[in-house]
Amino acid sequence: MRKLMKAVVGMLMPVLLFSTIGASPVQAMVTPPSTHAQSAALIDVTSGRILYSKDGDKELRIASLTKIMTAIVAIEEGKLDDKVKVSPSAFAKEGSSLFLKLGEEMTLENMLYGLMLRSGNDAASAIAEHVGGSEEGFVLLMNKKAEQIGLTRSHFMNPHGLDAEGHYSTANDLARLTAYALHNPVFKRIVATENKSAPNPNESWEYSWHNKNKMLRLYDGADGVKTGYTKKAFRCLVSSATRDGQQLAAVTLNDGDDWNDHAKMLDFGFEHFPLVEIAKHEQPVQNMELVTGRGFKYPLAEGEQEALTKKLVLLDQRSQAKAAGSDSSTGPSFGLAGRIDMQLHGEVIGSIPVYRKGSYIPPEPKVEDATLGSALEVTTWLSAWKAVLGRLLSP
Repeated sequence: MRKLMKAVVGMLMPVLLFSTIGASPVQAMVTPPSTHAQSAALIDVTSGRILYSKDGDKELRIASLTKIMTAIVAIEEGKLDDKVKVSPSAFAKEGSSLFLKLGEEMTLENMLYGLMLRSGNDAASAIAEHVGGSEEGFVLLMNKKAEQIGLTRSHFMNPHGLDAEGHYSTANDLARLTAYALHNPVFKRIVATENKSAPNPNESWEYSWHNKNKMLRLYDGADGVKTGYTKKAFRCLVSSATRDGQQLAAVTLNDGDDWNDHAKMLDFGFEHFPLVEIAKHEQPVQNMELVTGRGFKYPLAEGEQEALTKKLVLLDQRSQAKAAGSDSSTGPSFGLAGRIDMQLHGEVIGSIPVYRKGSYIPPEPKVEDATLGSALEVTTWLSAWKAVLGRLLSP
């Protein structure tokens, strides 16, 4: 049965990662926005489709945009109510700071707010040492996460983004990283926060942090993400916004007019690439006794829907029979029959599972907000579906 689970999970992996870290760039004939950035990218968060890219694979310094990776690794690997202690190496770290005291303790959750709202380099080092055992250990986790989610042109040398040789990323990679991180509700909540207060154990007053990201106040629907600047990287920015249920994220590196450029990029995405529902949950498959196991949405430009095709890929009968079997340990019949591959211009953009009519269909996984005292147990579609399959198919 465990071999069957591995086979099913393997078959489902393209389904689960439909937000395709490797989603194809736009081929539609739409006029892209002009920006002042050295490099730029725009991504649809739900699908992972890059809607616009200007020298998006150019490897550049990224300043405090680094902290997007720092935050998501800390959220996934740490516990939000853990007390993080400020060590001598984190204390008075150069650059932007929360002005934490040597030996001061703060919850990881509050430290993350200071990291993302005020870009505290002292917070970045303290978080890294707490979660990774050392700053070097945490950097290993950062690069492991980059590899895991398919960031092929990124490498991290520190958790704060101060200029260092070998520390770089690209606009396209940062867009993919941001889309991944925004699927985590803790990350999403933190970066959308304009003001945050936190206890200060050394003073009679509380910490009060105002988000440096002016897009939260300048752009309708803005809900993230991070500013950055060093003398070598210049102005860097990742912003996100949500309208009519669609969330986009924009990235610019070395852009002296980033606030205005981000508004133009986001406007471009919302205007030309609305999120289109291509399949509904439990939708009948034409001429088959099958239904879809989940819905599917994708951003499409005008005229692109005609270039969209669907391909049904069925499990062989033996695999279907094994997956459909039920006994006292597996519960209801699990009627996984295969998948439907969605293709645009001949390239697969995502997949959804299909089940036999009347069989048990696992619910679409929902990632609930994390509570104090625990990090998220489920942070991706993949881990959610693995959990479902594990419960259904374990011996």
